[in-house]
Amino acid sequence: MARRGGPAQAIAPIGKAWMNGSTLRVRFIGGTTAQRAKAKEQAGWWEAVANLKFVFDDAPDAEIRIAFDPNDGAWSYLGTDCRSIPLDEPTMNLGFLDGGTAAHEFGHAIGLAHEHQNPAGGIQWNEAVVIREMAGSPNFWDARTTRHNILERYRADQIHGTAFDPKSIMLYFFPAEWTTNGIGTEANEVLSSLDKQFVAGARMYPKAAPTIVDAKELRVNHKSRTKAAIGKAGEEDLYRFTAATDGTYVIDTAGPTDVVMKLFGPNSPTALIAEDDDSGVDTNALITTDLIAGDYYVQVRHYNRASGVGKYTIKVRRL
Repeated sequence: MARRGGPAQAIAPIGKAWMNGSTLRVRFIGGTTAQRAKAKEQAGWWEAVANLKFVFDDAPDAEIRIAFDPNDGAWSYLGTDCRSIPLDEPTMNLGFLDGGTAAHEFGHAIGLAHEHQNPAGGIQWNEAVVIREMAGSPNFWDARTTRHNILERYRADQIHGTAFDPKSIMLYFFPAEWTTNGIGTEANEVLSSLDKQFVAGARMYPKAAPTIVDAKELRVNHKSRTKAAIGKAGEEDLYRFTAATDGTYVIDTAGPTDVVMKLFGPNSPTALIAEDDDSGVDTNALITTDLIAGDYYVQVRHYNRASGVGKYTIKVRRL
């Protein structure tokens, strides 16, 4: 087994993607010059196609923190889950760097899950063999961990994804002996065409979509609501507002359109504070939370990213 599954699980679980256009800072925890160069090179494979930027500045509060412990395999937390990890701990480990290992783990870091857990996948597992093999070196997994990281598939309503992609860099190599029909998987060491199309598409990080520099300003406690619309499928509307003082703030949408809303901050477009779907009236979004003074970003999209469009209004108020 080449890669340890680790905390991460080219499908994308809903709610794990960063804001489109984000700059993700990276801090190395150890590593040789050659190891660091390999990580940078393969991170660049994603940066070339996705509307994301990696800055290797070793910032103390970097979103992605990479260790190179040879005794801990290769793994990464998934997308925005990285922000919930204590700053003195890694969010990724590159214990080996053969083939496309670093690119695989950076795929997790930008919100992609394992392709073999795609609900559209067709791998016919010999479960007893998989569990036996994963119990040995280098993973030493118990049966529960193996089921979680390999055998169990996501439900269709848990992910954004494509048809099963046997060429995806997010797919492990599995020998034919691990299946009941004698059909294993290949060792994929570069991004596939579908990997590139998916991360550059409307459901992930399209380069043509608005980024934080295009965010529309919302005025707190403005007397009227801001009118808006999801004009085309996959569109994301971005807003920013300033909380002048600490306090409880309410951000909500209104109208006939089923939207999902995310709140980021303070003073950061990558620190996810809250996400909501239907807590408002009917299918509208509502977030009520205590905020400290600072700048905040709001992202609004249609629940149905494949075809949903429609009008809505949005407002921010301090209680």
